[in-house]
Amino acid sequence: MPSQRFAPPSEVPGLAARRIAADIVDGVLHKHRTLDDQLDGGGAHPGLKTLADRDRALMRRLVATVLRRLGTLGHVLSRLLDKGIPSDAPRAQSALLIGAAQILWMDVPDHAAVDLSVRLVQSDRRAARYAGLVNAVLRRCAREGKTLVDEVATQSLDLPPWLLARWSAHYGEKAARDMALALGHEPSLDLTVKSDAAQWASRLHGETLPTGTVRMLLHGSVTMLPGFAEGQWWVQDAAAALPARLFGDVKGKSIADLCAAPGGKTAQLAHAGAQVTAIDRSPARVARLRENLARLSLQAETVVADAVEWAGPAEGFDGILIDAPCTSTGTIRRHPDVAWLRQDSDIAALAALQQRLLKKSVSLLRPGGTLVYCTCSLEPEEGEQAIATLLAAEPALRRVPIEPPEVAGLAEIITADGDLRTLPSHLPNADPKLGGLDGFFASRLVKS
Repeated sequence: MPSQRFAPPSEVPGLAARRIAADIVDGVLHKHRTLDDQLDGGGAHPGLKTLADRDRALMRRLVATVLRRLGTLGHVLSRLLDKGIPSDAPRAQSALLIGAAQILWMDVPDHAAVDLSVRLVQSDRRAARYAGLVNAVLRRCAREGKTLVDEVATQSLDLPPWLLARWSAHYGEKAARDMALALGHEPSLDLTVKSDAAQWASRLHGETLPTGTVRMLLHGSVTMLPGFAEGQWWVQDAAAALPARLFGDVKGKSIADLCAAPGGKTAQLAHAGAQVTAIDRSPARVARLRENLARLSLQAETVVADAVEWAGPAEGFDGILIDAPCTSTGTIRRHPDVAWLRQDSDIAALAALQQRLLKKSVSLLRPGGTLVYCTCSLEPEEGEQAIATLLAAEPALRRVPIEPPEVAGLAEIITADGDLRTLPSHLPNADPKLGGLDGFFASRLVKS
């Protein structure tokens, strides 16, 4: 029987996962495609269908680790390469990044990380001539890499400089460093459960957060976990679960959830007894929202429409929830591609859209009704400044400050104005994978 060393690439265990990981990393860094686009839906990588669950999980970890540690990887490889990363062969670049990420942060034997990265470049016509270079650099990385990582451990290299500068200016340098550090860790899985969080935490070998979210470390597929098929819970970051609670008792009230897909907040409101109208402009996203509601046995009216153009019922709504399109910089722990796909210049256009949505929501709200505005952004233009602009333009609105008991006593996530502001460094844990929150802003307003 021939040795594995001479087996065709398709027969080498783990190579397919790394090849797809390399394609997806290349898609983010060179084609500016999001991870969501490449992992799900019509634009998903065709090779995903051929991967076993274990290889699919490995592929996702490879991609996430590279993007989460991209700045540090760039520093390490620049120190190990005399002429820099080859720019004429993207596969050589992605093979170096994936190989180094495994050596430095993943539980993969060094020899396997090196060998499979070499095979990656050997199978690519443009990159094949760099096989010797990849082999030599990754062997050096195994010997010297951890020392090179330690050299820059305090420099927050894994955030783009423009984003680190913004956070330092708005939150302070220490808070920005703490946030950058939190973003370097693979996050936990957060679940919103219909009832008995303690019981589900026990069944799923997780823990219950003060807010009632069940937090656990995922091993395998979400769909195979107890309670998924029965619709007993849905995946939702603990911070994302807070805005829908700011309405208080919604039983029997009419609530419009603008920009609703994939439906976590719609599910919360429907489960609490609200009559929910969920609006989203994307037919595919609304289809997924309907699938999620069907699994959860929850009811809501769904509408495919641009919320800014949507007429809505003449009688208006008791409540409006806007989870507005934004830069999503608060979700980098779960979507590390965001850090490298967004630009400072994106903020102004999104802030303008947010103002249009806010003004539209005021027209859909009955007198005495409640508006909850939220974004998964850490940028003040999309949060605090958006609400200040709205309040200055709409005298009929007033802010209703959030009180600590409404957010499980977590006073540190309430701003001086009474808005909600969570940071990736909040809810620390001795195990970094079990700590942290997505960065969210939320404000509660009432129409007089």
